[in-house]
Amino acid sequence: MKVPNDSVMLLSYINTQLRDNYESLDDLCKNLNLVQADIENKLQNIDYIYDLNRNQFICN
Repeated sequence: MKVPNDSVMLLSYINTQLRDNYESLDDLCKNLNLVQADIENKLQNIDYIYDLNRNQFICN
């Protein structure tokens, strides 16, 4: 699955997918064949971290 390369667009895409289709980031990454650490690192570069309780990336 091709995901946006731009960090802000990636944030929007991932959070929308999490909200609408997935129970967790792990589920999303497994289903879309993404490396979870890559997603987390890219979004950490713009000061967002994954919040397990909210199931979304939030501003750190």
